[in-house]
Amino acid sequence: MTTERLRLDPARIRELFDLRSHVYDRMGGSFEEDPYPAFHRLRETGPVHPGTPGRLIGFQGTEFFHGLPEPDREHFSVFDFETCDAIVRNPEVFRMAPPDPDEGERLLHKTSILYMDGDRHRRYRALVQPSFVPGKAQWWIRSWIETTVHALIDNIESAGTADLNVDFCAAIPLLTICGSMGVSVEDALDIRESVTSGGQAVDRFMQIVHPIVAARRSRPADDLISVLVQAELTEGGETHTLSDPEILSFAYLLMAAGSGTTWKQMGITLTALLDRPELTDAVRADRSLLPAVVEEGVRWMPTDPVFSRFLWEETTIHGVTMPVGSVTHQCYAAANRDPARWDDPDTFDPRRTPRTHLAFGSGPHVCVGMHVARAEINTGVGALLDRLPGLRRNPDAESGRIIGMYERGPTAVPAVWDA
Repeated sequence: MTTERLRLDPARIRELFDLRSHVYDRMGGSFEEDPYPAFHRLRETGPVHPGTPGRLIGFQGTEFFHGLPEPDREHFSVFDFETCDAIVRNPEVFRMAPPDPDEGERLLHKTSILYMDGDRHRRYRALVQPSFVPGKAQWWIRSWIETTVHALIDNIESAGTADLNVDFCAAIPLLTICGSMGVSVEDALDIRESVTSGGQAVDRFMQIVHPIVAARRSRPADDLISVLVQAELTEGGETHTLSDPEILSFAYLLMAAGSGTTWKQMGITLTALLDRPELTDAVRADRSLLPAVVEEGVRWMPTDPVFSRFLWEETTIHGVTMPVGSVTHQCYAAANRDPARWDDPDTFDPRRTPRTHLAFGSGPHVCVGMHVARAEINTGVGALLDRLPGLRRNPDAESGRIIGMYERGPTAVPAVWDA
């Protein structure tokens, strides 16, 4: 397949997509301990404990994620599947926003789907969801994913070796989402830097994306921004649409979450696959096995291991009383290895009987982009197997390690093939 070569600065890619770089310091990106033994212990001795997941497993770095740091609130962490699932399916008591928000939080609650609850969240989600349903996966694949995937393989194919984590995985979600919003390849790394800046470079994001929103209002195209500016929902005789601030907030969240998670999950999937040559051979011979490999990867090692809720009512779970305004941290990574739900849960086994997991969350706030993420990983890994004969782990390179506290991924995915 012939595609236009992508010209991306390798040094800047590595800086923006290396968990050990300053970009991920606040999320504990350099945390190198295996958290799963501690997760098992905390599940067996709890499964609910006072404290944050990081502190409970011995992480002493900066904690910054949804529901963190919130130093003036009490924190509780949950480690089993049944309780985590019950909490995220109870949006009346456990909400995305606190009951006592400050002024900055009130603004977020008005414009960001991540912090909305109740009817406002339901209406907003109904407006943005249609582009992310399973039936739209082929639209994403044909319009942006396939082109990006094959252009990146064009860049590395003749070399016979690459770190697939940064040379391949890192750019796929970023360029897919940027493409879906009409953002150029040249501006894509500026977008990534903006959404990982902790709010310090939002002006650059607005400079790039706001004119696109304005242009699509006057002349729609076949892209995501056009869908959002035209979205309408009528309830009780009232028509709801998305304002520019709401579209920009959703675009920012999608850029941050989409370009910051799927690349790591793809790297985890490739790590699991290349560590098991017999499985790689089986998937290469029978591509129908690939979706099960991808799904087992997100169960076995979700890139976002924890997500939080705020309590709106005093609640007692497993003998632990949590007051109004406190934060519960659902440890999805621990829940996904709960032996009460999965046999031999620490083993990566794509042939196991599928069961619902929590890698994408659950309840009304289940990940809106999960079907796009699956499409990106399936398309990317499948194309590597198609185009790189004998793809295997590079035996002469230092093995990558899966690291991180609140965001997890591999340090590298060193690979070779028969060029």
